[in-house]
Amino acid sequence: MGMFLLTEMTWPEVKQALNTVKLAIIPVGAHEQHGPHMKESCDAVLATEMSKRLAERLHPFALVTPTVNFGVSHHHANFPGTISLQPETLICVLRDMVVSLKHHGISRFLFLNAHGGNQSTLSIACHSLTRELNVEIYYAKTTASAKNALKRHVKSPLYGHSCEREVSEALYLAPHLVHMDRLEKGDIREGKWRKLRPGNPVQGTYSYEDMTANGCIGDAPKASAEAGKAIVEEALDQLTTSLSELLNLTGKKVPCSNCKKSGGCKELSTCLS
Repeated sequence: MGMFLLTEMTWPEVKQALNTVKLAIIPVGAHEQHGPHMKESCDAVLATEMSKRLAERLHPFALVTPTVNFGVSHHHANFPGTISLQPETLICVLRDMVVSLKHHGISRFLFLNAHGGNQSTLSIACHSLTRELNVEIYYAKTTASAKNALKRHVKSPLYGHSCEREVSEALYLAPHLVHMDRLEKGDIREGKWRKLRPGNPVQGTYSYEDMTANGCIGDAPKASAEAGKAIVEEALDQLTTSLSELLNLTGKKVPCSNCKKSGGCKELSTCLS
């Protein structure tokens, strides 16, 4: 199947695509340290690759915008190379993107995020921009909805950054991000951060070097492309189903680049080949 990637299109191609596009997918990543075995562009690349695969499933009703390559990464700032935005900067960038695309007739947006540190900012952006700009905005963490696959393939009690989950996703989506000969488990340090993690009665901020000496957590040597495929594909299934319902796409006929049927082929909910 095809997909609409704004970075690869001419304006006449975009004009034609807007006849069917109902949703703009905005990939949101980060540029930050990912331990000794992953490149710092990891989150931006994974957000991009997930967005492309989601747009392929939703084609021709979704369009992928350029990726927001920086995110809210202050907690990683003491590791060399990390570049962080202020939360208000990220919101301003997203606002300008939404305003620009609304000018072209798009009124529904998905912030597809690959960096956990962005989630609270995206929640605020979603609520404030929806009201301010009279548009409909959703946000999602790329693979958070793959609950069954995560349960099967992730066994570390502390995971979520350059761990067996994230490395597995990269091995499936973008293996060039991973230095396989440098994989390390998280070198965990004890500290008050444990009392501030999600799920505790009190939550708060802490620096990543307070938690891990090598910048990663979890057990990256246990990662595999097979686990990544299971996680990514389950997440894409969940995202596709939810967005199809939100956009009222279930039952619509879609043109298919595989079977070439001019009138469309199977229903979107089943035509994922």
